[in-house]
Amino acid sequence: MRRLVLTAFVLTFLAACQPAAVPLSDEDIAAIRSLGTSYAQANLANDADAVAAVYATDAIEMPPNEPASVGSAAIRDRYAGSFELGVQTSEFTLTAVEIDGMDGLAFDRGTWAWIGIPPGMTEPITENGKYISIVRRQEDGTWLWTSTIWNSDTPLPQPE
Repeated sequence: MRRLVLTAFVLTFLAACQPAAVPLSDEDIAAIRSLGTSYAQANLANDADAVAAVYATDAIEMPPNEPASVGSAAIRDRYAGSFELGVQTSEFTLTAVEIDGMDGLAFDRGTWAWIGIPPGMTEPITENGKYISIVRRQEDGTWLWTSTIWNSDTPLPQPE
């Protein structure tokens, strides 16, 4: 009986010594939100290096209707290729709807809106959609996207 009581005491003590989860601070949320702002500004400037700067080196981006880009270098190259096509972006915004997490790991879920003129077109088009990003605090204390997936709200064209 004494051994059972001692075991229960030790287990209770060890459980009480576990560190509490650390929620996101207001500064963390602001830093995560700023990634979306930086990403949008980089897209407006056709700056593939600035796009890649919001991603961790081992990040993955999963755009619609194409393979995933793995690593910030591949993400940079994907955007550089896209920018070289000559799309003229006039507006691009990301709006965080929900940011939550703890202990250096978070998610950012939101919507995006884009207005631009693709090559060969003369009139602007508008696209809207949604995204979700997994965000990690890096060793230097900064936050970077590690996994992002996004898609459009526009239905695919139907065959005639």
